[in-house]
Amino acid sequence: MSADHKPGSLLKPAVAAAKTANRRPGFPASLEAVVPSSGRAPVAAPAARARPAVSPVVPRTQGLGLDSEAVRARMVQKLAAQGISDPQVLAALGRVERHRFVDSALVGQAYEDTSLPIGLGQTISKPNVVARMLALLLQGRTQPLGRVLEIGTGCGYQAALLAQLATEVYSIERLRGLHDKARENIRPLRLPNLHLLFGDGMLGYAKGAPYAAIIAAAGGEAVPAAWTEQLAVGGRLVAPIHVSATAQALMVIDKTPQGLVQNVLEAVHFVPLKSGIQ
Repeated sequence: MSADHKPGSLLKPAVAAAKTANRRPGFPASLEAVVPSSGRAPVAAPAARARPAVSPVVPRTQGLGLDSEAVRARMVQKLAAQGISDPQVLAALGRVERHRFVDSALVGQAYEDTSLPIGLGQTISKPNVVARMLALLLQGRTQPLGRVLEIGTGCGYQAALLAQLATEVYSIERLRGLHDKARENIRPLRLPNLHLLFGDGMLGYAKGAPYAAIIAAAGGEAVPAAWTEQLAVGGRLVAPIHVSATAQALMVIDKTPQGLVQNVLEAVHFVPLKSGIQ
């Protein structure tokens, strides 16, 4: 991390948001393309929703297989020992079966603290990094997390975790193959508060804005202005960002009534943030 970083230097020029509409999509939603417009994204914080997050329907067995609670509990214990302390995050990690989101040849490594390939040059992040980013979203909150936007659905694992922590989740993926894979992975879990979108994540998703939180699973040279425009006042954005030609770090942006407050944290390594759909 460079000591010369200035807060305003990491934001791109304004990126046009997607067309707005009164009706939000049901599950599973699909955007064949996100068309830019010049409309202004709302910035007022959304009212907190009363309904709780929905837990996935997963088998609860007492065996020693990968679908047993004991296997996930050991992963959670290791994460707690590494400093992950948020009880909501740890509980979500204990409920969602990570091995169901990786290829069959890699299920034996599903509960190790490592990233794994999921196809099309993308990866599922290591559990510690996922847990850290989720904990940052929840940090300092006394109320349940409201509406969340995830940039980069990937295989759907983090989206399923977010569905445990937020009242409503919109997750957008630019690669059709991964979008379809995530739909198949998540469908059996029956998560009515999770909406999967196919589109350009760099544009965000204005139809669901404003968001209480935005989280990105890919790192760019700057945070797209569309994301901060769609973030509610009082909301938080967590994303990897390039701090040099070869290094990335986690960035936290809080949107206050006075403006954006940015903090650069520890080094991370994510796939590049790209525009367009494929």
